Amino acid sequence: MPKIYMKKPLSSMVIRNRNNIKDVVITSSGIGAPSVHHAMVVIFLEFFAWGLLTMPVISVLNQTFPEHTFLMNGLVMGIKGILSFLSAPLIGALSDIWGRKFFLLITVFFTCAPIPLMTINTWWFFAMISISGIFAVTFSVVFAYVADVTTVEERSKAYGLVSATFAASLVISPALGAVLMERYSDTLVVALATAIAVLDVFFILVAVPESLPDKVRPSSWGAPINWEQADPFAALRKVGTDHTVLMQCVTVLLSYLPEAGQYSCIFVYLKLKMGFNTMEVAIFIAVVGILSISVQVTLGCFMRKIGAKRTIILGLILEMTQLCWYGFGSKKWMMWAAGILAALGSITYPAISAFVSIHSTADSQGAVQGMVTGMRGLCNGLGPAMFGVVFYLFNVDLNNEQSVANSDVEADDKWFNFPGPPFVFGGFMVVLAILVALFIPEVHGDVNLHRTPSEKKRASVDLQYEVEGGHKPTTPLMRSDSLAQL
Repeated sequence: MPKIYMKKPLSSMVIRNRNNIKDVVITSSGIGAPSVHHAMVVIFLEFFAWGLLTMPVISVLNQTFPEHTFLMNGLVMGIKGILSFLSAPLIGALSDIWGRKFFLLITVFFTCAPIPLMTINTWWFFAMISISGIFAVTFSVVFAYVADVTTVEERSKAYGLVSATFAASLVISPALGAVLMERYSDTLVVALATAIAVLDVFFILVAVPESLPDKVRPSSWGAPINWEQADPFAALRKVGTDHTVLMQCVTVLLSYLPEAGQYSCIFVYLKLKMGFNTMEVAIFIAVVGILSISVQVTLGCFMRKIGAKRTIILGLILEMTQLCWYGFGSKKWMMWAAGILAALGSITYPAISAFVSIHSTADSQGAVQGMVTGMRGLCNGLGPAMFGVVFYLFNVDLNNEQSVANSDVEADDKWFNFPGPPFVFGGFMVVLAILVALFIPEVHGDVNLHRTPSEKKRASVDLQYEVEGGHKPTTPLMRSDSLAQL
């Protein structure tokens, strides 16, 4: 009789006979074979739940921290981003050993755990949001899940579907949450979001099958963790080894630091400083999101027309313009214009990733992309904190909602006359990013001349993946690590 015993993760079982001749992996219960559709449902439910809370969270944030709204917003999102940056590689390495389903369950559960606390204790609610950054890496596990169930040729399309699902959930849910909040109450919105989060956890438990055992031999389940792979700073330490990659990473740092800060506070800023009402903010999210998705669809064709480097510089110019418009603008139409520019400027990061893919050999794609992604992940933590501190230093905050109407009068009493100092500071950083990008070599060692046909094909696939899917959704104002929580 074969012996049956359990090994981590709990979602799978290994059957081994006495002579240790044959191992058979039995995946956990689920509906059908592992597929991209399972990942799409998980992402949609998680971020639809958080999207419902976009407007209620702004109100609760202002009520909880009336004197330091923007500072606390930056600190909460900054702590969350830094913890995500530190934990993402470790969770990814563990999922390679213990399985995807187990970590899908953990990341979704702990990311959504703060939701019901919003109507119970707001201090604990924001504290839990910060701490949940340790597990707020659902996208990393989902992309690994998708990689398990797709071929290289299918992966670009699959990542694009997952990213589009994420964007769609956040285009719809903020408006729905705003309507329910105005007609009923915050409590109803929180209850609905909690129910959807519970449904997501239940879906993972019951319907999502394990994907990893079908791809990996059972002997690897007991393999030790690769601690170098789990080190979040491993890729960053290699940045200086190549001059071209160094300039690309500096460009990412200077451009994405203010971008991450902007993402963390823009909706709070629009409502509490620019006088947008709840529904106007929801419509703003939907319009800018739809426009940015359209831009992403045409990015590949656009890059073929003018080249990756020129696309990077164009994206940086658009980003600089919209940051300055947010910073100096005092009218609603200016905010709308800046939002449109933000959508158009979303081409920057995928263009940088594509440029790296083009000018790197096939066997170094992962390492180089890891450096750029690591720099971006670090900005996700530092950017929100930087914006919160700058708001605080310039004394831009709100003691009550009436401050919106008096903001123009208050500005006259200060030595600066623009409402958004962090955005202006961010625009200056992007100017420096443009100067660095101008000196990035157009051709790096003419690497294509030294590639084999198989390497060229692989690089082409990697480029397509970067342009169409990307390591993370590139839709501006709608990201898994910022908007979904605040």
